[in-house]
Amino acid sequence: MQGDENQAPDPVVHSQERTEEFLRLLTEHDRIFSIYVTGLVQPLQDAQDILQEGKIVMWRHFDKFKSGTNFRAWGRKILLRQILAYRRKMKHRRHGQLNEDILIMLDAEMDSAMREKRWVEREQALRECLRKLKPEQRELIEQRYRDEASIEKISRHTDKSETAVYQLLYRIRKALQDCVQLTLNEADSKPTS
Repeated sequence: MQGDENQAPDPVVHSQERTEEFLRLLTEHDRIFSIYVTGLVQPLQDAQDILQEGKIVMWRHFDKFKSGTNFRAWGRKILLRQILAYRRKMKHRRHGQLNEDILIMLDAEMDSAMREKRWVEREQALRECLRKLKPEQRELIEQRYRDEASIEKISRHTDKSETAVYQLLYRIRKALQDCVQLTLNEADSKPTS
């Protein structure tokens, strides 16, 4: 049967091609998946764990993914199921978490924003606005959101009352929100060349 053109493809080659396709698609969408999960799950370590587990599930089910279709949408569905499963498992830690209806609504909004590429523009605007903050304001934001420090810990570190820390963070977040909105509005009003 040597030279038979109707012979089935070599499973090892097919498997290698699918592996390469998965890795290429995952690499291409990795950042957007990360933004998606970290936007819906806190703390950051839990979001990273969910993202990692979601990637494993994607790989296990990649044989069900049809080449040429929307990998981002397919992967997001898997990640949303992982997030919902995590939330059910963590019910005893529910304080401060969004309910499932709001989470699903945010998922839809994030989908729309991703399709419109607003996340990239918003992230760039936020980086620009963070650079405009005074160093002590930027440090406060980094302690709270990057380092996930508690208000109590920041209060001790800055020698300010917890109420004062809450108020400072509120003002900085509001200033960042206004700056991002202004930056995006300015970008929208610029003529495209």
